[in-house]
Amino acid sequence: MAGKGEGPAIGIDLGTTYSCVGVWQHDRVEIIANDQGNRTTPSYVAFTDKQRLIGDAAKNQVAANPINTVFDAKRLIGRRYSDATVESDIKLWPFKVTPDQDDKPIIGVTYKYEEKQFSAEEISSMVLGKMKEIAEDYLGTTVNNAVITVPAYFNDSQRQATKDAGVIAGLNVMRIINEPTAAAIAYGLDNKASSNGKKNVLIFDLGGGTFDVSLLIIEEGKFEVKATGGDTHLGGEDFDNRMVNHFVQEFRRKLKKDISGNPRALRRLRTSCERAKRTLSSTPETTIEIDALYEGIDFSSTITRARFEELNIDLFRKCMEPVEGCLRDAKMDKSNVDNVVLVGGSTRIPKVRQLLQDFFHGKELFKNINADEAVAYGAAIQAAILSGERNEKVQDLVLLLDVTPLSLGYETQGEVMTVSIPRNTSIPTKEERVVTTCTDNQTSALIKVYEGERTQTRDNNLLGEFEFTGIPPAPRGVSKLKVCFDIDVDGILNVSAEDETTGRKKKITITNNKGRLSKEEIEKMVHEAEKYKSEDKEYKKKVVAKNALEDYAYTMRNIIRDEENGAKIPPADKKKIEAAFEQAIQWLDGNELAETEEFEYKLQELEGICNPIIAMNKLITMFESSL
Repeated sequence: MAGKGEGPAIGIDLGTTYSCVGVWQHDRVEIIANDQGNRTTPSYVAFTDKQRLIGDAAKNQVAANPINTVFDAKRLIGRRYSDATVESDIKLWPFKVTPDQDDKPIIGVTYKYEEKQFSAEEISSMVLGKMKEIAEDYLGTTVNNAVITVPAYFNDSQRQATKDAGVIAGLNVMRIINEPTAAAIAYGLDNKASSNGKKNVLIFDLGGGTFDVSLLIIEEGKFEVKATGGDTHLGGEDFDNRMVNHFVQEFRRKLKKDISGNPRALRRLRTSCERAKRTLSSTPETTIEIDALYEGIDFSSTITRARFEELNIDLFRKCMEPVEGCLRDAKMDKSNVDNVVLVGGSTRIPKVRQLLQDFFHGKELFKNINADEAVAYGAAIQAAILSGERNEKVQDLVLLLDVTPLSLGYETQGEVMTVSIPRNTSIPTKEERVVTTCTDNQTSALIKVYEGERTQTRDNNLLGEFEFTGIPPAPRGVSKLKVCFDIDVDGILNVSAEDETTGRKKKITITNNKGRLSKEEIEKMVHEAEKYKSEDKEYKKKVVAKNALEDYAYTMRNIIRDEENGAKIPPADKKKIEAAFEQAIQWLDGNELAETEEFEYKLQELEGICNPIIAMNKLITMFESSL
């Protein structure tokens, strides 16, 4: 945990489509704008022949470079390639995703004419690194400590992978907290003065790629999560996909052309669909117009809000199921919910709001917090508390209890899932179970750890397994192992085993969880991240040197062509500057990939010709004006 002397601690909302960063400063949370002046930054990373781009710069060039622009890394992080959701997403992405030997999805791109491969953790770490940089530019100091948010329904692997991404980005991840819980903290701070007594608050968080519902009890600054639910694969991008498919079919029907295999055309169409979706939240109809979408053919079409709702109505209704499940798990009637708080950009969709309001019998929805920034806002408050902030506004806020979203257990005879920690158990928590040998003279036991709600382990998610050896031979049922399930404050699980029969305490923790990065892999990625950061810095330096040369050359040319300033420069000197200008511009056109030192040398060379002439002209002008 960070102490007071360790610099500022930031809160980062690492989103599927957009990310946001905040910091507690001057007695309030500051949501920090990026270098483009935007308070949210696209979670995009692009690789070109010359450089790596992150954020707005990456998204702005996506239509021209779709196969090397990576987005939606959050939909891959902590997942296996063989997951049905991953396989369906891959069909929609222009970039290449392949499995490694552990069935982990690996993203392939071309960077500086070389084939490169990245894990989802590495791509996410690049986005986190950008958020760190944005905060450092604003604060004017190095930032090491951060609270990072994840969807409440993220499983153990996804949480650990997100934490790993933070480490690769050079951050000390103080805490991983659930997105709806962070939003509840933001709500709690903003409504601290007006709130009296206990309040039951339902956070409805529908973002770009994930959906969460959490029911919390807030009382005197304490936050207790009673139940959580959601879908880590449902959000605004799915609504965009429906619209894209609709227009692909329309293009095929009207113009007898199929654009589904053209990444550039699909990317341009997707960008227009995303814009149209936003417009339809405030107007009943909008038009999509794209010049030369495919084979030089212009495309124009109108879509109404009613048509958009019809395309997505099953997905919108799907959002209501976790709300119902969350209330059921908390054993609470919908009439007892005091506030329904909307979080995430997709909650601006009128139909989603209507369905939610109808579910709560016409109850007015709470829209007073910024849907895009609330999660980062809450994370920044939590970061301030963890770093020792003693401001009276935050010192009374305590995140009392969060919960685990899925049941955790181990496999027993007959491939049965024996639950050790039921879902919606408050965390941190620790549970111990005693298991016995099931055959005579058994000397080892294979302990398989699962998460999920099904009875059979084959229907649940295998987190990992380890073999406990050295058990003294004995009749079945005599030898006993104590298996300990320990969930920390980040919601990350550690499992260990101890031999009770002999009193020998030998603890083993799962280390071979498929898809989880090893310590060596993380260290290698940290090293590579530093290398990419160094390359980015060098490229920026090169661009500055190139621009300096170009700016100086044009400034000199403009001086000699200016009627007032250039009038007194002798014609021979003008010719010298003009020739030097032409030579510099010609050299620039043919040497765009030159090194920084070459640009700097050329600038010195040009200055050596021009500066004496300009200086002499200034002296003559000053002398004449003094006469």
